[in-house]
Amino acid sequence: MSFVENFVPLSIILCLGGGIICSALPGKKARVFTIWLLLFVTILNACVLGYTVNLGHEFVYVMGKFPAPWGNELRAGCLEGLMGSFFCVIMLLSVIGGIRGQNDDIKVDKMNLYFIMINLMMSSLLALVYTNDLFTAYVFVEINTMAACALIMIRNNGHTIVAATKYMIMSLLGSGLLLIGISMLYTITGQLLMPNIKEAVEELSRTGEYAIPLTAVIGLISVALAIKSALYPFHSWLPEAYGYATASSSAILSSLVSKGYIFLLIKIFYRVIGMDVMVDHKITNILFVFGIIGMIMGSVTAIRQDDIRHLIAYSSIAQIGYIYMGIGLGSTAGMVAAVFHIMSHGATKSMLFIAQRALVEVSQGSKNFSDLKGSGLRHKLAGFAFAAGAFSMVGIPLLAGFTSKVYFAEASITAVHSKMWIAMITLAISTILNAVYFIRATISVYTPRNMNYLDKNYKPSRNTAVALVCFIALNFFLGILSYPIAYTIQTGLSIFS
Repeated sequence: MSFVENFVPLSIILCLGGGIICSALPGKKARVFTIWLLLFVTILNACVLGYTVNLGHEFVYVMGKFPAPWGNELRAGCLEGLMGSFFCVIMLLSVIGGIRGQNDDIKVDKMNLYFIMINLMMSSLLALVYTNDLFTAYVFVEINTMAACALIMIRNNGHTIVAATKYMIMSLLGSGLLLIGISMLYTITGQLLMPNIKEAVEELSRTGEYAIPLTAVIGLISVALAIKSALYPFHSWLPEAYGYATASSSAILSSLVSKGYIFLLIKIFYRVIGMDVMVDHKITNILFVFGIIGMIMGSVTAIRQDDIRHLIAYSSIAQIGYIYMGIGLGSTAGMVAAVFHIMSHGATKSMLFIAQRALVEVSQGSKNFSDLKGSGLRHKLAGFAFAAGAFSMVGIPLLAGFTSKVYFAEASITAVHSKMWIAMITLAISTILNAVYFIRATISVYTPRNMNYLDKNYKPSRNTAVALVCFIALNFFLGILSYPIAYTIQTGLSIFS
């Protein structure tokens, strides 16, 4: 076994241990420790990515050296390495970019609690990426849920408490359905490791045994993870959760939490149930329909918003619809587009939330577009970052969002005839709607008014500047140098199969 293979469990354990260490540290030291830990874990995952790309196939790390079916396993291929590295980068930049917001919005005596939850969140995301055991995935789904709820309500005002309550209710509903689905799957297969379950499911599909329970399992798991990732119409918790949390929390929730659940669903499609079985049970058609509806309804609702945070939040509903539309196409090309959009949206939406915080700071704390006019001129870097993120979501060339839409269009063309036309028309309509609200927001930010709003003593945050520059570079990187990433995704999916 190569030494690099130990980096997979080490990353998860370090983040779990980091949460324990942060509990004994004062707030600012906990933040510094967490940032350095996230940087180290990012390097570890980047090593895993490089190793698996060169290896050409996946490797399995057996926890405790107990073989299947008694032991627990972690599995890493190039796709897991890519997603693990990406999640670490976004988490690191989101924490750094929101430092000023953390100081302003979080009480000093709760600061170390915030970073305990950041570490638990990172640990759970990496576990969802790498685990090869379905029940272990459920355990870390629950850890993820608790950490996300704490990140929402850490700001401790009426809005965040209501938002956290809504999030918890919907998330626990999803968790309950997921647990029922996993329990039923264990009952009919007798397995918890993903490859073993897939072998049993293939045999059940061949013989026709337990056909109705298997259909129920597929439905329960799909609906559960759709609820937890805020697929329309299960999105009611999302706008307030994203809109009222701290800038770092909003960036993490929008870019990582929902994406971790979607990636787990993709793993279940390929490594637990089997993509052929999912297509045969028509679940991809259902996800396709709700993805299409979400693309339109999320954008229509975003157009009506006057609060910049709510506009960005409702935009996420539309972008999650894009991902489910790609999954619903039921093809490799659609899945590649969906996974690439997980990265594209993650890099862009984090940047938008961090940028809007800086724009609000130079607008007397107001989030309304009438007060944000001229904010892009008062804070030039934040204005440029917001414009870059907005144009990316619209689909302007050279930016990540444009490449995502190209991949979705290509996947739509190769889909079955009925889905092709629906997907292409919806892509066009959604792009127009995206342009309506994001270009309107960008124009507001750059309208030369309210220049007296800027406090002469205001000093831009260096941490925010570093994070925004990195986010802008990442967005252009995904837009311009997308082929190696898309190829890695496609290779990883083929290894999944």
